Amino acid sequence: MTGSVLFYVQHLLGIGHLHRALRLVDALAREGIRVTLVSGGESLPELAAAAAGRVVQLAPIRARDASFTELVDQHGRPVDDALRAARRAALLAAFAAAEPDAVAVEAFPFGRRAFRFELDPLIAAGRSRRPRALVLCSLRDIVVAPEDGGRRRDIVARVRADFDAVLVHGDPRLVPLEASFPEAPEIADRLVYTGYVGAAGEPPDVPPDCGPGMGSGEVLVSAGGGAVGGLLLATALEARRRGCLSDCRWRLLAGPNLPAAEFSVLAANLPQGVVLERYRSDFPQMLRRCRVSVSQAGYNTVLDILASGAAAVLVPFADLRETEQNLRAQRLTAAGRVELVAPGELSAQAIAAAIERAVRGRPAALAVDTGGARRSAQLIAAMIGVPRGIDPVGLQNFTIQPGDYTVGKW
Repeated sequence: MTGSVLFYVQHLLGIGHLHRALRLVDALAREGIRVTLVSGGESLPELAAAAAGRVVQLAPIRARDASFTELVDQHGRPVDDALRAARRAALLAAFAAAEPDAVAVEAFPFGRRAFRFELDPLIAAGRSRRPRALVLCSLRDIVVAPEDGGRRRDIVARVRADFDAVLVHGDPRLVPLEASFPEAPEIADRLVYTGYVGAAGEPPDVPPDCGPGMGSGEVLVSAGGGAVGGLLLATALEARRRGCLSDCRWRLLAGPNLPAAEFSVLAANLPQGVVLERYRSDFPQMLRRCRVSVSQAGYNTVLDILASGAAAVLVPFADLRETEQNLRAQRLTAAGRVELVAPGELSAQAIAAAIERAVRGRPAALAVDTGGARRSAQLIAAMIGVPRGIDPVGLQNFTIQPGDYTVGKW
């Protein structure tokens, strides 16, 4: 028996959401499930090509800037009703073609409220299909919850009305959902913690004498997708100019979305021994070989750091209402795994001091479940009736009642 899943993901600024979705889609395909990935953000061929399933690219919508106050199309024009209508039609056409047993929506209703124009019809289509398609929320470990308690209660009501399960891709031993969404206990019967969605396999070991350009002994400074990483990169470069670990090669990974003008400024007059690149597909392996990592605290970057065992400094992005990275970084700092440069304290001196602490110390061992991709796929396979075994690790008290799909919290 082969089931079918439609997975919707919308990235607005960074690319972490799409990376996580691709890992989940790959895991679903490995379970023998047909997957249609619908992406609503800017087209990234190098990522979409990695999806183990059919990819439907909607007309792209992104945030104009880090304030997330305005959505624009691929040409930088404000989103209008014509674009909304075109996307809605394309999404519903993808649903009709896929005939999915389950619809998985990334973030909504905890986020992406601006996309209700297409998500409400998609969810309605799933619930009206016969047999009814399951409606699932795919949620990262930490959400940016509305400050308004009424809005949070609306989220709870929407989950209870329309969603069969909320798959929380995290480990409650590190960050339980209620740390960022206080009303989580009110939907406890819908929550399943899957573990973090790490890479499918461990990156291969590489000998320490791997040669120039391969990261051995380097200070590795990375900015994720790069859309909001310019200040971190520039400040780290200033720390290097002032002599921080000047005996090491420094490698700056700017990310594909760092504006070209900022990249050009960084590239001008780089000190000897400093390399600037956009992207490295072997980033996880480079982490295993570096002397210390300096990065933001995005979901995927942190998972790569934890898997690598690298000494690490986290500089979380925390502008405006973005609290996600800071909370994750605080938890890892409290566990003794990383050094932290707190929001508002970013300077060349602060980065240099944190690097010195990181290289002098020894990262604490930290048990975090990173099997969330495979476990999510097994869970969805079981829910739609595809005969597969469920990995019991981390899914204590997991139950599925045939017919009503009641999911127990672990």
